[in-house]
Amino acid sequence: MATKNRFSSKSSSSASLVPWLGIAAIVILFDQITKITILKTFRYAQEMVITSYFNLVLAYNKGAAFSFLSDQGGWQRYFFTAIALVAAVYIIYLLKKHAGQRMFCWALALILGGALGNAIDRLMYGHVVDFLDFHWKSWGHFPAFNIADSAICIGAALFIIDELRRVNK
Repeated sequence: MATKNRFSSKSSSSASLVPWLGIAAIVILFDQITKITILKTFRYAQEMVITSYFNLVLAYNKGAAFSFLSDQGGWQRYFFTAIALVAAVYIIYLLKKHAGQRMFCWALALILGGALGNAIDRLMYGHVVDFLDFHWKSWGHFPAFNIADSAICIGAALFIIDELRRVNK
């Protein structure tokens, strides 16, 4: 009987992980489809004006956020890929451990999908493909980004909101 209970709790733990991994997979899929579309449609640095504050542009980022370390000799490709893979393993552990905490797991799933989406780029192309270009009058252009970056930022915001809600309880 004890074996049966242990098995059923393990099974339900795995089952509760599935939706969060599904969200991460959807982020990866949407991210990769949009990047492939941009790569097939645009030449490097080609821009398409969409509105007075938004363009599509094909840009490459060999570094991290805001092109951090992009001017290095190439080692950063492997470094940031390794960080993403280690983070993915840790996030999956946290998702298993806290599967019932919805906002926390939403945040982790979005971050997981974004991190793996950009890691795929680094492994396939040697750089991350960016294409969303926002700008405002004389303030210039915000660094180009992509769906994976957006998922990471939304996940980070949800994580902060979840933490603030937990502290206020």
